[in-house]
Amino acid sequence: MAYDEVLADRLRERLRDRLGVAEKRMFGGLAFLTDGNMTVGIHGDDLIVRLSPETGDAALTGPGTRPFDITGRPMRGWILVAGDHLDDADLDRWLAEATAFVATLPPK
Repeated sequence: MAYDEVLADRLRERLRDRLGVAEKRMFGGLAFLTDGNMTVGIHGDDLIVRLSPETGDAALTGPGTRPFDITGRPMRGWILVAGDHLDDADLDRWLAEATAFVATLPPK
């Protein structure tokens, strides 16, 4: 599956100076990992956001969000945000939330 290169560039711009961040092809798209833990990614035109299970459940009430389910088994704490709901402020907010959660995880 192809992924949104414009969204990828927007994420690269925001993440390029952060320590421990790496880019990797995953889930048929592109992922950005912090110290080995996936933080955000791109699946088609959508943003994959990693959150705590509780925050992820609450986030599903937001516009353009849905469970991250590419296998028939949704993953708690992982959501997809539709690309047309990602203006700069929204992208920054989702990135901040994912980064804050991943910072609580041990490095891999």
